[in-house]
Amino acid sequence: MSNDEKIKQAVLVCSQKWIEAFNKGDIDTYIAGYQVDAVINAKPLGTFKGTGEIDAFWRPFLASGAGELRYGDVNLEVVDASTVLLSASWTTNVERGIITLEKWDLQNDGNWLLAQDDFEIQENFYIL
Repeated sequence: MSNDEKIKQAVLVCSQKWIEAFNKGDIDTYIAGYQVDAVINAKPLGTFKGTGEIDAFWRPFLASGAGELRYGDVNLEVVDASTVLLSASWTTNVERGIITLEKWDLQNDGNWLLAQDDFEIQENFYIL
């Protein structure tokens, strides 16, 4: 297995744990998957900077019963040994869309965390 493939596998493991936290409604573990200074660009909802704003964005959404997050058509690009870019389609039990960019950065402790999370909601399955 090439070094790039090993890096991709490591990111996929972290991504899957992060998705599992979402699906369990474990918001604290889910938010811990972001760097402290991470940025979310959620079209059409806005931009959220830092884990405080990110928590305030996700916590009510998960509390509302959202779950069943699934990724499809996952594409990983290794930029270097400490940066991987992920794009994919996604669905939950209440929405679907695309991920245009998840930027995963390798931390000093060996964990991969999200530095940037850009996604678009393309369809809601519920009425507000």
